[in-house]
Amino acid sequence: MIILSIIAIVFALAIDFALGEPKNKLHPTVWIGTFIGKLVPLAHSSNPKVERLGGLVLVVSITILVATLLFVFDLGVKHLENFNYSSFSKILVSIFVIITVGFLLKTTFAIKGMEQHANKIMEALSKSDLEDARAKLSLIVKRNTKNLDRQHIISATIESISENTVDGIVGPLFYFAFFGLVGSFVYRTINTIDSMIGYKTDLFINLGWFGANCDKVLNFVPSRLTSLIMILASLSMRGNWRQSLIVMKRDGQKTESPNAGYPMATMAGALGVRFEKLGHYSLGDEISEISEQHVKTAISIMKITTVLFVALFTIPVMLILSYIGWWSFV
Repeated sequence: MIILSIIAIVFALAIDFALGEPKNKLHPTVWIGTFIGKLVPLAHSSNPKVERLGGLVLVVSITILVATLLFVFDLGVKHLENFNYSSFSKILVSIFVIITVGFLLKTTFAIKGMEQHANKIMEALSKSDLEDARAKLSLIVKRNTKNLDRQHIISATIESISENTVDGIVGPLFYFAFFGLVGSFVYRTINTIDSMIGYKTDLFINLGWFGANCDKVLNFVPSRLTSLIMILASLSMRGNWRQSLIVMKRDGQKTESPNAGYPMATMAGALGVRFEKLGHYSLGDEISEISEQHVKTAISIMKITTVLFVALFTIPVMLILSYIGWWSFV
């Protein structure tokens, strides 16, 4: 039933806002990452063409496995719902479905987890411990953090919050709207593969090419939708939504990634600051000096963007698809 899936989304958000990430041993995305880590060495080759083929096989095989497991789970839930239960038993089954689907969906996105990472970096900065702040920042960004000063540490933190709003929140919810848990987990699997091996380094340039390009395709629409919803979030907070729109249109395409620049430029405009990755890009206008308070505001924008996206996109799309007979997944 579509109503159970909608309630499950609300439950998933409630779990995240209240509790954050489950322990690794209970986290399916962590399991997927561990499995990917075990297969990566098998796909390496001294022959670039063979290694590129290995990267393709790696992505396809893991994605099919994950999709199959979630599809079987979907069939099991449907079978469970179709039994002829008493009224009380139906209630229990509905509660079970909501809790199970809600928990699994929650593991595909991370809101509070991102907030906690950002707060730890800011705590280190509040103690003027740049080394600790750089070390903590290195856990959530791909760039070299060794020589970053205070301003660039804060900038990189907010940039990560902006990107995470797409990769770690909106992306899974976007694909859940169309394909249920299968869509969320396939997206999360490819995004995890990209985060692990999607680097243009000597070690991964051939192996990670297919995963990186799949991630770019999957994020093309979500990144731009996220930017638009971020503008609404800024408006709801009485922020500078006009500047957010201007900077998004002007600077959204300045990053090497075809997708990452949009949410980052939108956030920069909303905050009235400039994000800079040395030697790569500069987004936004330095209307005010970037500070820890901007991190708090960015986190608020991330949360409001999530709620607005679910209310304005995920649930309406599910209802429309259900009405025309398409949406029957959990």
